[in-house]
Amino acid sequence: MSKLKLQFCPGPSLQSSVSKNQKILQGNQQDPISAQQQENLINLGNTDQKRRNNYAGDRFIPTIKKKFSILTETKAPAQDIASSQAALEMLYKQQILDQEPIIESENGSLKFINQNNFQYKNEHVHYIDSIDPKNYNSPLVDHKYFALPETISSYYGKYIRKIPKVPFKVLDAPQLQDDFYLNLIDWSNQNTLSVALNNCVYLWNAQSSKVTKLLDLCNDVVTSVGWSLRGPLLGVGTNNGEVQIWDACKLQKVRTYKSHIARVGTLCFAESILSSGSRDKSIIQRDIRQKEDFFFKSIAHKQEVCGLKWSPDSQLLASGGNDNKLYIWSAAQYDKPIFKFNEHQAAVKAIAWSPHQHGLLASGGGTADKTIRFWNALEGKMLSKEDTGSQVCNLMFSKMENELISTHGYSQHQIILWKCNGMKRIATLIGHTSRVLYLAMSPDGYTIVTGAGDETLRFWSIYPQSIGNEQNSKCQLAPHNISIR
Repeated sequence: MSKLKLQFCPGPSLQSSVSKNQKILQGNQQDPISAQQQENLINLGNTDQKRRNNYAGDRFIPTIKKKFSILTETKAPAQDIASSQAALEMLYKQQILDQEPIIESENGSLKFINQNNFQYKNEHVHYIDSIDPKNYNSPLVDHKYFALPETISSYYGKYIRKIPKVPFKVLDAPQLQDDFYLNLIDWSNQNTLSVALNNCVYLWNAQSSKVTKLLDLCNDVVTSVGWSLRGPLLGVGTNNGEVQIWDACKLQKVRTYKSHIARVGTLCFAESILSSGSRDKSIIQRDIRQKEDFFFKSIAHKQEVCGLKWSPDSQLLASGGNDNKLYIWSAAQYDKPIFKFNEHQAAVKAIAWSPHQHGLLASGGGTADKTIRFWNALEGKMLSKEDTGSQVCNLMFSKMENELISTHGYSQHQIILWKCNGMKRIATLIGHTSRVLYLAMSPDGYTIVTGAGDETLRFWSIYPQSIGNEQNSKCQLAPHNISIR
């Protein structure tokens, strides 16, 4: 049998074993090695040779690369138990192992990439970015909300966050007016809900569920309520044009303003400034610390002012009217609006400022418009719009996430929770049998309350943290309606 020559230069550690094998091949014809053993020896030699050709020295050191490779893959299971385990595994890999999830474009499965610099595979990672590059560089964009694609967010929502489709509490609110232009509920920072029912205002304590009557007007009707930002003061607007200030702790009236000549449909506080909008087309600014009735009165709208909202920093005021106009006012310039928007085709009552993105404003139009529009209030530009298919009655940004809550009237009577990134619907809540005209949020941001022309108030849990806190209340109150009166 001829000699078998190995095409490599063995190192000291392999010399002895190779020499023995060569002797067996040369002289021991009675006990030959198998063909598989010969192939292993050849492969071993080739591997060692390649390693020595590529790396200097006697140690194997991985090459540091800039690109990251995919290490593991996790697919969403079908069963609930398995899906919960997958969700926990995802959080573990992201938080503990410092791996970030991405979507594989071929089959939509989830993968994770390691955040260290070592590359073990030469796989190309495709990132799916649904964000328009033009909007991505906008100063209004909070980039942390674009860390995960929308498909990843929906995966988390499907397996981790579940929003109940029914309210956990229902309160009867007899004589709650079915009027699009009024604002009859508000939730204070001290966890008290104010509700205006005809000529009365009731206070509902969210912790004790105790109901207290604050006021009862003799020859007038309450048309708006609004809490101060920190204290126990409540502003009350009436049909005769009065604006009253009440101390909710002492249950007594502090002051009455008679500046309007028609009903006051909207009130909004900014620190010590109380703004009121009326059917007389005017917006009045008053400092509740001063003796004067008001320090500025402006008339820019051509019809009733039905929406007023101060920005979180109390520097900009947005006003909406029945003339389909949306105006932006500066706290340093009350004589005229700094921006005028004419894009809405119906009354603008629904207005909300984002607490997450400075200068971002959302507005909604009535029945003839049905759109939600986003504005850069710092530059006076419209960013985008979304057709909702029904009358937009209220808008409110979530305190927890970059999400928007909208309530609707003609003709779907629903509450929608939107992901602001791409305006994707997270949940649609249906329960009211009439237009959902009123909306307020608890101070912790976990719960919202809606009021409608069906004379009910319904409480919804929009975040999982609040579900556990309300389980007892849900079990006791679900079968029965409890009256606010």
